[in-house]
Amino acid sequence: MTETMSRPRVRAKRWAPQLVADLMGLLAIAAVVLTTWIWARNGGVLQTFVYPQYLLESQALYTGLLSQVLMVLMVLFMARIPWVEQSWGHDVLARRHKWLGYVSFWLALVHTALFALDRVQRRPAEWAGALWQLFVTDSWMLWATIGTLLIIGVVITSIQIARRRLRYESWHLLHLYSYLGMAFVLPHELADGTHFHAAWTRAFWWILYVGSLAAVLIWRVLWPLWISGRHRLVVEAVVPETESAFSVVLRGRKLQRLRTESGQFFIFRFLGGPGWTRGNPYSISSAPTADGLQITLEAGGDGAERARTLTAGTRVLIEGPYGTMTAARRRHPRMVMLAAGVGITPFRALLEDTDYGPGDATLIYRYTDAEHAIFRTELTELARERGVELILLPGRRRDDGSWLPADMDGTDAAVLVRCVPDIAHRDVFACGPVPWLKSVRRAARRAGVKTRDFHHEDYAW
Repeated sequence: MTETMSRPRVRAKRWAPQLVADLMGLLAIAAVVLTTWIWARNGGVLQTFVYPQYLLESQALYTGLLSQVLMVLMVLFMARIPWVEQSWGHDVLARRHKWLGYVSFWLALVHTALFALDRVQRRPAEWAGALWQLFVTDSWMLWATIGTLLIIGVVITSIQIARRRLRYESWHLLHLYSYLGMAFVLPHELADGTHFHAAWTRAFWWILYVGSLAAVLIWRVLWPLWISGRHRLVVEAVVPETESAFSVVLRGRKLQRLRTESGQFFIFRFLGGPGWTRGNPYSISSAPTADGLQITLEAGGDGAERARTLTAGTRVLIEGPYGTMTAARRRHPRMVMLAAGVGITPFRALLEDTDYGPGDATLIYRYTDAEHAIFRTELTELARERGVELILLPGRRRDDGSWLPADMDGTDAAVLVRCVPDIAHRDVFACGPVPWLKSVRRAARRAGVKTRDFHHEDYAW
């Protein structure tokens, strides 16, 4: 029996997070099913199949109801509820938030178009007045129209081609207008919606709306303020790492109560000066302690440029910790980590305090040149002191979308297997730019790595 086979198998404690994820999924499905039942119970099916003169109105009501329940779920998915974040991971929630947003948006447009068409069919001779009445003069409809326009604006800025032209900070600020749009839309539903008149249906919708609002206020406003005040985090120093990267060393009190794990990230707001209201996500780049955290940033964007000029004593607001790319995800005694550029930051922390034996951890680090290699000294020390196998792959990336440098021959998967022959029997952690990360994931899959053994997280919202 080999040494690897004789070691106890590492099993992640996943039952509780998985239970929460399953429960959240069931509740989301139940909300959609109940919404459909409310529509059907109020004559939606009859109006659709028996009374064709009400077909447009019936379908307009149904698409509007579905749009609203999906919008509420969209908000809940990004309310940063700790148990939900730990269950699905921030990147999964962000993708589902985006998907729900687009689906609810198109349903809202269909809802609006069907009602407009219904009014025009009923009053063809005065269609302009009918539309003006629908969108402006009817009870609360002007607010609903403004809210819809706000939501349309947010969706347009979220399209990839538009996002590329916007700074993250600007896009995030614009994105918040979707909450205002939803608030403007709500009154016309509660005041005039026939599916809101019964006491129990009104209770259902109020629970959805108030519950989502409470979740946002508690977990995105009150809780961050509470933990920031409790731990009193301040900047201790800004330390250069390379020509383009630097670390921000933070000091606080009783930070162990945050239960931060290496591999996780926080959303940071550095108080004082312009831009302090905008939060930015950064991974911790050194194993957390009871009185200190460290993050490492690369130049680029207003957030990083501002962080470079921070002075000692600057107060810090935090949200988190977030992220599931931690040692708790491990299923095997051996692991391999692949990092590109500043993506090395969570792995430096993981390698410092994760339990593994000599030779059980392999780090493959991609960077452009020596001037951009972050933590070279620290990684060399980890290789010497803890037996980490360190594989450095400098050079510019290939033009064919490969994760490898241009001067390296071989397919993506073949090189991965050559570097780590037993990669199919290891946990694989990866962090880097999204296109590079996709290439790594594709190569790992072709090398035999199971989906459940591939761990990564995008810091997108």
